[in-house]
Amino acid sequence: MRSRAVAVLLLGLLIASCQPSRPVFDTLILNGKIVDGSGNPWFYGDVGIVGDKIVEVGKLSGREGKRVIDAKGKIVCPGFIDMLGQSEMALLVDPRGMSKISQGITTEITGEGESVAPLNDRTLETLRPWMEKYHKTIDWRDFEGYFRRLEQTRPALNLGSYVGAAQVREVVVGMDDRAPTEDELDQMQDLVRTAMRQGALGLSTALIYAPGTYAKTSELIALAKAASTYGGIYATHIRDEGNNVVGALFEATDISREANLPVEVWHLKVAGKQNWGRMAEVVNMIHDQRNGGIDITANIYPYPASATDLSSRIPSWVHDGGTAKLIDRLKDPATRQKVKSEILGEGPGMDNSMASTGPEGILISSVSNPELKQYEGKRLSEIARSWNKDAVDMMIDLVIADSARTGAVFFSMSEQDVRMAMAQPWVSFCTDAAERATDGPLFQGKPHPRAYGSFPRILGKYVRDAKLISVEEAIRKMTSLPATRTGLTGRGLLKAGFFADVVVYDPSTVNDKATFEDPHQYSVGIEHVFVNGLPVWEEGAFAGNYPGKVLYGPGYVR
Repeated sequence: MRSRAVAVLLLGLLIASCQPSRPVFDTLILNGKIVDGSGNPWFYGDVGIVGDKIVEVGKLSGREGKRVIDAKGKIVCPGFIDMLGQSEMALLVDPRGMSKISQGITTEITGEGESVAPLNDRTLETLRPWMEKYHKTIDWRDFEGYFRRLEQTRPALNLGSYVGAAQVREVVVGMDDRAPTEDELDQMQDLVRTAMRQGALGLSTALIYAPGTYAKTSELIALAKAASTYGGIYATHIRDEGNNVVGALFEATDISREANLPVEVWHLKVAGKQNWGRMAEVVNMIHDQRNGGIDITANIYPYPASATDLSSRIPSWVHDGGTAKLIDRLKDPATRQKVKSEILGEGPGMDNSMASTGPEGILISSVSNPELKQYEGKRLSEIARSWNKDAVDMMIDLVIADSARTGAVFFSMSEQDVRMAMAQPWVSFCTDAAERATDGPLFQGKPHPRAYGSFPRILGKYVRDAKLISVEEAIRKMTSLPATRTGLTGRGLLKAGFFADVVVYDPSTVNDKATFEDPHQYSVGIEHVFVNGLPVWEEGAFAGNYPGKVLYGPGYVR
């Protein structure tokens, strides 16, 4: 009998030794409401992380973790993906990415029309003010070089980038308002192909800004075909977001059809008071295009105001040849009068006219000339009154005095239109802003509050309070939808084998704090943020880790 007992014991030990060992988790998140990013209903569960990966999602109580987080009463979800950020250069200045990670953003997609590469001596000259301001050097000419520099900088969040159609145009053609020659177009296509092989996600355009506005549809189709060959996507700030918004959307779908690639519309909107209420028309048009087989989606930030350069209100023909020629033209009395009449107009393509906002709807957010610092945070109408000037004259004078480097916020949209766009199943979310911080070199100006508050604003104001969309749908739009759209494998879901980009937040308190008057405020309710398995944000503070990675596109060749 004793020998039989020994044999049974030995057999049990042998069976146990053959069982796969259960890992000790580096981080174990327990008792949370799991919203996994798929859009499926939430469930109670736990998440186990080892290294940079999620290894288990389920019931893990009783298991060991080097670090254990009790997420009772909290939501646990994938890290948020910002479908349009502007931090490609800012991360070289402050790699913490504070305004992004504090709102749960673990990945940023960037490169709106212009991009960090390719570069040549001519385009480098346009970056000189940035280099002088932040005492930085640029030691790259292509995406391979930039990505190497970014990895050496070690950012706290992940970053992927498009190659900008305007960028390759500037390299080959410059800032001139003309079509490229056949040879020049071949060169531009080669630059796009090289960028795709080096990891760009696709081709992007920003068609209200020079020199992007000078590109004809045929030129964009040719460049999009080069990106399509490598599995890229076409992302666009469409040519007109106001009076001719539907026509501009048709141009985007024409490019998608002819080049055989998906199209993503950045920061979908209808701009200008005269166009408020037209979002239903826009939504119906996109639904029709999707039903007709065009793979078109969009993204949006949750505010009824946009932000860009004040000089964007100057008609595109005035920008021909670059900033120096722009300033010279504005100083010429006859040209200035013509510019004024167009700014006050409401013709096709003039969604950037004064009629879209009025001077009271333009807020100066940043200046480069220190003598103009007093105007940050003030409305154009207020500044014009203080000088006893016509508002358009005041705007032109500011552009001249600041060498066309003034930033501004434009209150040009309606809340109803924003809500309608936000509720569409094919709409994801973005900030359309560079990272900021409440300390250090990026604490400056009066930036649009979207830089600090976009994603918590959605979860607080529109999910919890307004119940515009469910929490599961909102998080799908923040995670798996953008990951799938941009071809980011292994991200966007809480799933075993996926990268451990994870957010833990309090659904009862999550909200934005940043305002137009006082934008430099971190959001509340985002308690823990992990990027590739390491904490970057913990209970209102930077966690001291820099685990961000470069995210390469589908055509990447190592």
